[in-house]
Amino acid sequence: MAAQRNTSRQLHSRASRTQLPGRLMATTAMITLLAAATAIAWPAKATPGTQARLKADLQFLSADKLEGRGVGTKGLGLAADFVREQFRQAGLDVKRVNGDAFQKFSLVTDVKLATPNAVRFIGPDGKAHSLKTGNDFEVCAFGGSGNFTGELVFLGYAIDAPDAHYSDLKGVDLKGKIAVIMRRTPLQKDENGPFAAPHGGISPHAALRSKISNAFGAGAKGIIFVNDPHSNRHNAQQELNRARDAVVAAAVAFDGTKAGDDKKLAETRRRLKAAVDRFQGVTASQKAGFADPLMKFGYGRSGNSRNIPIVHVTHKALDPVLKAALKTNLAGLETAIDKDFRSKSQVIPGWKVELQTSIETVRSEVKNVIGVLPGHGPRKDELIVIGAHYDHVGLGGTGSLAPGSKEVHNGADDNGSGTVSLIELARRLASRKEKLPRTLVFIAFTAEELGLIGSARYVANPIFPLEKTIAMFNMDMVGRLRNNRLTIFGTGTAPRWNKLVQSTGKQHDFALSLKPSGFGPSDHSSFYGKKIPVLHFFTGTHSDYHRPGDDWPKINFEGMESIIEMLHKIVINTAMEKQRPRYVEIKSRAQVNRTGSRPYFGSIPDFGSDGQKGYPISGVSPGSPAQKGGLKGGDLIVQFGPTKIGGLDDFDLALRKFKGGDVVTVIVVRDGKKKSLKITLAKPR
Repeated sequence: MAAQRNTSRQLHSRASRTQLPGRLMATTAMITLLAAATAIAWPAKATPGTQARLKADLQFLSADKLEGRGVGTKGLGLAADFVREQFRQAGLDVKRVNGDAFQKFSLVTDVKLATPNAVRFIGPDGKAHSLKTGNDFEVCAFGGSGNFTGELVFLGYAIDAPDAHYSDLKGVDLKGKIAVIMRRTPLQKDENGPFAAPHGGISPHAALRSKISNAFGAGAKGIIFVNDPHSNRHNAQQELNRARDAVVAAAVAFDGTKAGDDKKLAETRRRLKAAVDRFQGVTASQKAGFADPLMKFGYGRSGNSRNIPIVHVTHKALDPVLKAALKTNLAGLETAIDKDFRSKSQVIPGWKVELQTSIETVRSEVKNVIGVLPGHGPRKDELIVIGAHYDHVGLGGTGSLAPGSKEVHNGADDNGSGTVSLIELARRLASRKEKLPRTLVFIAFTAEELGLIGSARYVANPIFPLEKTIAMFNMDMVGRLRNNRLTIFGTGTAPRWNKLVQSTGKQHDFALSLKPSGFGPSDHSSFYGKKIPVLHFFTGTHSDYHRPGDDWPKINFEGMESIIEMLHKIVINTAMEKQRPRYVEIKSRAQVNRTGSRPYFGSIPDFGSDGQKGYPISGVSPGSPAQKGGLKGGDLIVQFGPTKIGGLDDFDLALRKFKGGDVVTVIVVRDGKKKSLKITLAKPR
């Protein structure tokens, strides 16, 4: 489920193939054998043994060998094969997508450092001072490839914080220039300072994405990061303390060794010498000024990389330039800012820099898995989509809420529970003797955790006509039912939903929480954005959400079975009803753990878009400022007020600079042409 990830980004409301080649054929055979070994041979009536089947399916999907079903892992492909095979065994048609079940597309899933990469400072005399990769500078993976020469501007911490009466951007012309930016924030030694974060955390103003967005939005063509001197001093002291503590521990161990134990004496003596050597090495390095670590390539990369060159350089490489041009160094500038809490942003006169970075993108094939149960009769061309995403966050990283963890995030609840429920629902509906009058389309979506990408791709390139799609039912995190509390989103998206949901929920003694909005942090949003009535089933978040502890033993299989039975009845009712559900616009939005305070805009991100330089939107919320101001699905926002927009992060940060009631000029690209719109922002929701 994309809830917490997307709220910070304002989900402003989150070739034909009939045979499998080589290794994939072997994988399919393995899955088929596994299915047989776990007795997954479905009787004509599939209700008996539901919980045993759910458990067997979920144990496979949440096993470590599936690598957390992260995009770019082999495990995600194994999961797709498994779902297709279960769809086939259930009796669905799995050959509706060019003879297969897979709607395939590719995503950028990684970056690699290529060549050439260079940083050259060019002085007033025209002489170039070249830096060495790995020693003087590193390329930042959250930047892009580029070759640009421009003037240097010292931009302090690249902070723009009117509430704190501090701005590094005010009065500085960055257009066409390269910004030199210190990491972190001013006055770090003051625990009660203006940018101090609670509980020892880090201020949002210290985030790399904030600094990049501010510089990019102001027109910078490249960025040079440097460590702030305070962090260098702090980290150096920490390392020195650790080295000293290691010496003490080794000395105590050596001193406590019995005189006659020659073998242990030799070992403790060796450890003591190694600890002393390390301490001396750390001390010597700090005296030489080398306590200035560079960000290794790959650090801090996210899906919102900028297509401008970004590098990280050492103090040793930059200080001579500052000394020559400004008669000071980074430590001096930091001290001056802390002294009067005023920005020291300025052009570095007479100096230019040539940045050249080479980054290759790595793309991975992903696929939605589609199975079809054909309808019979005059309304067979009308469709009901039933969906659940089958991907998760892999081995942690950006999507994980366990910082630094590289463990398998098995995602049993998110969203193994929805996936196996989708499979079980397919078995039940396909086993009916009486054929349904409308066609059912079962879709296991990919890349939901990266931003609803699989469902966004489907509605942008539908396999079946969207105008014939009468409803979409979605399951995401339905495995932790507690006290029979079930949340259902979208109950206001069709007039008939409320009564139907309440009556079927009552049959299972659910304590229902009904949310009218059709927008929310899962794949149903993509369909509601196309004016299709939706219902989304959800049993709530928990302490294992997006963490390694989301494992199958914690799943409430009895609760899952009740949810499946409820949705089974709703699907049959919807399929049998003569009139299709009538779409209703809901002007309020579903919010989950929304953080921060920013005015309401009302755009719906197009997470399925790839490679556009701006913020693409797939639609606008009914009655929102965006809709009233004339924005449309398919628009690409490239400027918000005075700020250039290169992606969703830029838009989110730019929006925070305004308040409800402000009128903002928004420039979009529509049908290849720029269009200027006036948007009146609303109060935060």
